[in-house]
Amino acid sequence: MSEQPTEELDLIALMESRAQTYGLLSRLFRVEADRELLDEMRGMRFPTSTGNRHVDEGYKLLYTYLKGVWDDSVTELAIDYVRVFVGHGVNAFSAAYPFESVHTSERRLLMQEARDEVLATYRANNLKKGKWNEGEDHIALELEFMQVLCGRIAEALKADDEDAAIEMLNTQYNFLENHLINWVPMLVSEMLKFAKTDFYQGLGKLTLGFIETEEELLRDLLNDEMAEENK
Repeated sequence: MSEQPTEELDLIALMESRAQTYGLLSRLFRVEADRELLDEMRGMRFPTSTGNRHVDEGYKLLYTYLKGVWDDSVTELAIDYVRVFVGHGVNAFSAAYPFESVHTSERRLLMQEARDEVLATYRANNLKKGKWNEGEDHIALELEFMQVLCGRIAEALKADDEDAAIEMLNTQYNFLENHLINWVPMLVSEMLKFAKTDFYQGLGKLTLGFIETEEELLRDLLNDEMAEENK
């Protein structure tokens, strides 16, 4: 087996790094943080200057919270998770509901057009939601979809299947533009209103910033590929 060029190895590493970030964000939105996760995150090294203001603010808030983790932090975060994402259920504005449909439908209802669209995208890419009991347009599942594609792109690059890699990059870009960019800013705005801990304030800002950087990255990668083809 011939060695892959350095540039290609860097691209594989980039895809794997993206997958890790999407995976972490998905986990943080999926369920409350437990002690194991907090201990794992305390061992992480967060960058201080990424070039995106929201990412930097998000990492700083998470670092600040994790630095002061104490015995009751898991309980504190569980309470804040419910406050932020579940609310008291009085109306559709009592929490930062983590479903795309709520933020993109006129009456803030679940299981609307956005859910049908993302479900069709998952199926078109041979993905099933498994034991997931929430709507397919939950933020955790949308982020996990992007994580899975990052892993697949890395594998395609390792197999020298550039066409498959480009096709999946296009799928990611379209999903980002049609879904994540379309509603994550609204979700984060509400997260910042309801969250009482730096942890969930930080998660909101980090997610927004990461999505912003992803839009720029994917656009650049695809434009570079088009320029290469037109030479």
